[in-house]
Amino acid sequence: MSTAPAARPAEQHLVLALSCPDRPGIVHTVSGVLAEHGGNITESQQFGDPSTGLFFMRVQVQTAAPRAELEAALGAVAERFAMTFRLDEVGRPVRTLIMASKDAHCLSDLLFRHRSQRLPIDPVAVVANHPDLADIADFYAVPFHHLPVARETKAEAEAALLRLVRERDVELVVLARYMQVLSDEVCRELTGRVINIHHSFLPSFKGARPYAQAHGRGVKLIGATAHYVTADLDEGPIIEQDVERVTHADDVAEMVARGQDVERRVLARAVRWHAEHRVLLDGRRTVVFP
Repeated sequence: MSTAPAARPAEQHLVLALSCPDRPGIVHTVSGVLAEHGGNITESQQFGDPSTGLFFMRVQVQTAAPRAELEAALGAVAERFAMTFRLDEVGRPVRTLIMASKDAHCLSDLLFRHRSQRLPIDPVAVVANHPDLADIADFYAVPFHHLPVARETKAEAEAALLRLVRERDVELVVLARYMQVLSDEVCRELTGRVINIHHSFLPSFKGARPYAQAHGRGVKLIGATAHYVTADLDEGPIIEQDVERVTHADDVAEMVARGQDVERRVLARAVRWHAEHRVLLDGRRTVVFP
């Protein structure tokens, strides 16, 4: 009587992102651990920052080893090298909460890219301080939460936001043209987990109608910056930037349209790279592996 061969364990495709003080032997040791667990490296990138003395690495690996077993082995390496690391499944949708106000372009773009399976996020909620964008969330079947913000209700609204983050197990918050400033407390609790999109001009135009201000000064380039949110307003670590050329013939409406287009592109790239674990914090900067 013949015996059927034992089924082989299912293979996983995992992504490992790590940082630690730079020293000899890091790549050799990490690669060795992956090899010991039957890992086949499919992608590997490294960077040593001479200005901070930190080393960064991102590896994608295929392995049939149990993930918990691999994490335990990497944990021992982390202790040896004073390393922080994260191990996740390649392509796993990151549970994301999107915040917006009245402008629809960034919210619509993120939800469309998600539905068309080009953006590895799982939008679990849309939160807005105005009700205007409820129809967009409804169209994409994402729960919409209207949390009005006024000086006397800001603390209550942010408490509701943080409850939602915990209840929905949110991993990433995206400010898709959310026109409110998050408090220092919220920024601290969600450090490294909030991405904002901001228009970029030279000189910098703050306050109402920045495109009108830029038009009035005759700017030649408009652009956008996606960055992590910190307590220092619009000064968090930058993830991605892009620009669009304009001329004296472009009126304010045309500049707004071009600006919104570049904002969409920049924010989508930043969210994708974060979800794919390609962005690692390096003090006030980021390391972004393409």
